Formats: sequence, structure tokens, C-alpha cells
Amino acid sequence: MFTGLVQAVGRIKRRSAAVLIEGCSGFGPLGIGDSVAVDGVCLTVAELSGDGFRADVSEETLRRTTLGAKAERGGAVNLEPALRLMDRLGGHMVSGHVDAIGTVSSVEALPQSWELALRWQDPRFGRYVCEKASIAVDGISLTVADCSEDGVHFTLAVIPHTWGATTLQQLAVGDRVNLEADLLARYAERLLAAGPRIASDSTESSEAELSRSWLEDHGWS
Repeated sequence: MFTGLVQAVGRIKRRSAAVLIEGCSGFGPLGIGDSVAVDGVCLTVAELSGDGFRADVSEETLRRTTLGAKAERGGAVNLEPALRLMDRLGGHMVSGHVDAIGTVSSVEALPQSWELALRWQDPRFGRYVCEKASIAVDGISLTVADCSEDGVHFTLAVIPHTWGATTLQQLAVGDRVNLEADLLARYAERLLAAGPRIASDSTESSEAELSRSWLEDHGWS
């Protein structure tokens, strides 16, 4: 689990069927088996290498994210180590499981910020976007400033610190980014869809737990 607060910008390179991540010295030390978000993708440290690590990547990861294309050209990536229980949750809960790819529609420099407009390549995920919602863009926790009615097109207001400390400053129109919708939106959708059944099951369970016969059957006589 991660928070979407990038701690370093490194580079990703292809190494046979795996990838090599460089530039982790700012938040080490890492150990074998540790999780690191690389452009929003949760990767597992398989081997330590210099100031980085080697990670195995599945076909699913290469298909659903931008890591494969970036690794081929040695591109820059946002890095964040896994959240510890003692850490502050400054962004939002990010799983590191990318939902789909987004495309940059426009980048505009404003007097005090940058406005970044994106769209989901798969419109099904637009339903998880609404104004002031959280979304992870290449592993960066950002807030939706505005969006279309279906949520497919949305804009983000990026402050100077975030712009300068991440790979956002390198984006241009047409570039592809990894997008992960807010986990809370997905859980809420799931619960609402199964609402009547869950409510019925919950009521029956509560009544059973509070009955004298249930207690006696389970040794509480």
C-alpha cells in the first residue's frame, strides 16, 4: 500500500524479462521482497543493484501499464516505498494496481500552478471520477479539479512542488500515464451493487449473534 507521495525520481531500464530500477538512494535501505511503487505500479524487489533493484514484471503489468515502453527507452519514473503503519497518510490510499492507461489532452501553465487535462483510454473507468476525488497519476496522488459528466475527461490542478518533484513536468500532449482510481470509490460501488443482499445477510447475522440459542450453541451457556 502507498500514499501517492513520490519520494524520488529514478529511471527504469529493461533487463531481459525483468526491469532494473535506479535512483532509490533517497529512501533506502531496501530489502529483498520489499514493495516499491514505480510510476504507480507496485513492484517487488527481487535483487538489489547499486542504488536500485531488479524486479520481475508479468505480461499483465506490461499490457496494462506504461512500464514496458518506458523501460525500452530508459525513461524517468516516480518512486515511492511501501507505506509503514507509523507513516503519515499525506495523500490517499494507493494500492499500486493500475486500472488503465490515460492520455494527456493538454498541459497549461497558470500563474500559480499547472493545469493538466487527461482522459481515460478505457471509458468504463470514468465512473470513478468526480470533482474533488482523488486519483493516482503515474503514482502521484492528485485531486480532480473538474471533469466531464461521464468522468472520462478530467483536469488536475498541480502545485509547483508536485510539478517540480515528479515526472509530471516532462509530460506533453499525447503522452500516456498510469491511472488508478480511488479505492474507496470502487468499494462503494461494490457495496451499493450488492446492498439489499448484504443488508439482509447482515441483519440475519446480527439477530443470530444476539440470540440466547446461538450463544448456548457456541459454548456461552
